[in-house]
Amino acid sequence: MQLLSVNLAKPHRSEHTDAEGQWTGIDKQPTEGPVAVAAPGPRGTGGSGLAGDTIGDLRHHGGEEQAVYAFAREELDFWEGELGRKLPNGVFGENLTTRDVPVDDALIGERWQLGAPGTGPLLEVCSMRIPCRTFAGWLGEQGWMKRFMNRRMPGAYLRVVEPGEVRAGDPVSVVHRPDHEVSVSLLFRSLTLEPELLPRVLAAGEALDPKAREKALRRIGS
Repeated sequence: MQLLSVNLAKPHRSEHTDAEGQWTGIDKQPTEGPVAVAAPGPRGTGGSGLAGDTIGDLRHHGGEEQAVYAFAREELDFWEGELGRKLPNGVFGENLTTRDVPVDDALIGERWQLGAPGTGPLLEVCSMRIPCRTFAGWLGEQGWMKRFMNRRMPGAYLRVVEPGEVRAGDPVSVVHRPDHEVSVSLLFRSLTLEPELLPRVLAAGEALDPKAREKALRRIGS
């Protein structure tokens, strides 16, 4: 399991966002050399966990529970076949493009060690991506949000437990896997297409993104 690339934003303006100045950081491109990773601060004020990255809309993106976004190269390969076009690493807005990492089967609260212990960051899976109109506008594919949601393989958001440096080629090691069934994919399904699954996601406990926990509790009437 490894990182194929570490991707940082090339900011540009987009008519598909209502962020201040219409800036978006969804266009992320592979970078050479080490990148510092650290907790960015709370949602609303904190941006990306990667130094040199850009979050265009801090109201809806970034912060502790969306510090790092990981997406599997295998999924990009799948979408290349579906869309009939090349999809370079970073094009889905992911910070980390992985190989042989079961990103969507990762459990909420699962911890990943990137690189060597003591140098690379320790990350914790806490949530998943829900597609927005900026993503749809960036891809420019008809019905993209529905197609992406129906695939049910959204990629993982991770919080930073311990800071460090990361670079392309670093190994990814799962150093903790919780004793519950709440995967990234299951959480995504419960919050989008299959709300009957919502009671099950609360088993993830404190590791669950607080915003997702609130939504789950609200939708089951607790």
